[in-house]
Amino acid sequence: MKKIYSILTALILLIIVGCSTQKESEKKMIKENSKQKKTVVYQVFTRLFGNTNTTNKPWGTIEENGVGKFNDFTDKALTEIKDLGVTHIWYTGVPHHDVIRDYTEFGISNDDPDVVKGRAGSPYAVKDYYNVNPDLAVNVANRLEEFEALIDRSHKNGLKVIIDIVPNHVARNYQSLSNPKGTKDFGVDDNKNVVYDVDNNFYYTPNEAFQVPEFLNDYEPLGGEKNTLSDKEFDENPAKWTGNGSRSVKPSFYDWYETVKVNYGISPEGKKDFDELPESFENEDYKKHFEFWQDKKVPSSWIKFRDIALYWTAKGVDGFRYDMAEMVPVEFWSFMNSAIKMKNSNAFLLAEVYNPKMYRDYIRKGKMDYLYDKVALYDTIKHVMQGHGLTDNIPPIQEDLKDIEHNMLHFLENHDEQRISSPEFAGNALKGKPAMVVSTTISTAPTMVYFGQEFGEDGSENAGFGTPSRTSIFDYVGVPSLQRWVNDKKFDGGQSTKEELELRDFYKRLLNFTIKSDALMGEYQDIHQFNRENTEWYNEKVLSFVRWSENEKLIVVSNFNAENTYGFELGLPADVIKKWNLKEGEYTLEDQLYKTYSTTLIVKNNQAEFRVDVKPLESFILKIKQ
Repeated sequence: MKKIYSILTALILLIIVGCSTQKESEKKMIKENSKQKKTVVYQVFTRLFGNTNTTNKPWGTIEENGVGKFNDFTDKALTEIKDLGVTHIWYTGVPHHDVIRDYTEFGISNDDPDVVKGRAGSPYAVKDYYNVNPDLAVNVANRLEEFEALIDRSHKNGLKVIIDIVPNHVARNYQSLSNPKGTKDFGVDDNKNVVYDVDNNFYYTPNEAFQVPEFLNDYEPLGGEKNTLSDKEFDENPAKWTGNGSRSVKPSFYDWYETVKVNYGISPEGKKDFDELPESFENEDYKKHFEFWQDKKVPSSWIKFRDIALYWTAKGVDGFRYDMAEMVPVEFWSFMNSAIKMKNSNAFLLAEVYNPKMYRDYIRKGKMDYLYDKVALYDTIKHVMQGHGLTDNIPPIQEDLKDIEHNMLHFLENHDEQRISSPEFAGNALKGKPAMVVSTTISTAPTMVYFGQEFGEDGSENAGFGTPSRTSIFDYVGVPSLQRWVNDKKFDGGQSTKEELELRDFYKRLLNFTIKSDALMGEYQDIHQFNRENTEWYNEKVLSFVRWSENEKLIVVSNFNAENTYGFELGLPADVIKKWNLKEGEYTLEDQLYKTYSTTLIVKNNQAEFRVDVKPLESFILKIKQ
């Protein structure tokens, strides 16, 4: 009996110590966050930003539809982006990817429309990682220098620079014209007579040639325009595996047929031909991870992508957004990200990962700074915006992710998702306002805004490849609401509608508040459930929570209903009263967005409540004045 008692006692002590350690870890994270401020990333599709041509002909050429350039990001444009409340700018589509345009006079080979999506090409079918998209340069021969000047210009205007790296796949016709001395192209040294070799950069189907996929009935490359290379043939022998993992020599139209899968030393049977991280190594910092790999033999592809990342880091790029990072082994990310951090400890490393079970591995073992919070917050809040989701489902997300909440970047739009204003999403940009307030203030995580979102862009143009609702990333197109603000490159909103300017003003107020607030890098507590249980008229279309630091106490209230005003006596739970050290009396609460609304918090008999009337799609960030 004594032995059983001793075992139980030991187990209880282990649980207590474990909980205590977790709480200490959370406290340490909050303390570290409190020294920082929120980060805001502005994702801009580089080729579209400065394009003032409004033709928008489906499958139009550069001459017909126009294209933006690096030089369009003038000091004035960058100042306006910075003043929106932005800290980092993600220039999407910079590395040289396949395009259907003749640049042979510059030594660039033509790309085959049969394996290119759109006329302007997918930014995620990279052809040359050591140079940039020739479309974006005024002088193609100096395209790299023009981008380097943009990096410098961005820095001078107070913006950190992020670009894409896509380690999972490359264009079928990858060929670098700009390899630094000592580096080789992907696949140059591959043994193409085998399906797999640890040091091959690609997977092969020996003795079989690649076949162009069967296109859908209503699809023709370039919209049917004649092109000497558009003959339903592409010379690739032996065939390589396709980017999404398809092993068929004739991939489906729905496969990522314009790309090929990169081999990271994982056999077709799933065997890892590289060292794995030691047990508990997720608790070690990037310096220990860097040391771990120094005496290890790693696959060729690891070295190639590490060298690419360090090349751009040396040019002043401040961080990377990694496409489909979960399709690449976490050990590689430990290897690459630790190498980047050794060169720039403040590098901003953002990954597209959609499997919640893998989140913590990619953050802790893979040394990612941030992951998309899509599967949890974005998908949930989208349903609320569309009118068929409940705000009750939002607080549990924060509880589930509380140990990694800082690492889960929030967004409502990006190049893969539908525009808020599109009929397929919410059909009204104003429905994004309460969602944006919640998304930016509910955690310490960075916020991301997609260019044109601040004007209510609806993505309705039929550009060619793909369908409306998402601004095309495959073709030359104009972005109407943005073009009105660009105003012949004055960047002053001279042609914008009143509604567009009002929406941008809302984004500007909100984002600037978030990057200056101490409380938003401090603590969070849900008060939604408390009020659902105790407050009359409070319902599943409203959300409330509190954020605080030593110097600032905030109560956030958002109404997601597009038709109804709600009025109620919102209450604070007793533990919040205690944590905030609120004494009996009255406190003025002032909205921080527009500074035109205030109310009074009354604390009495260990209860605290205040009257709030919140109009359709309205939000308040109420600060206690002390």
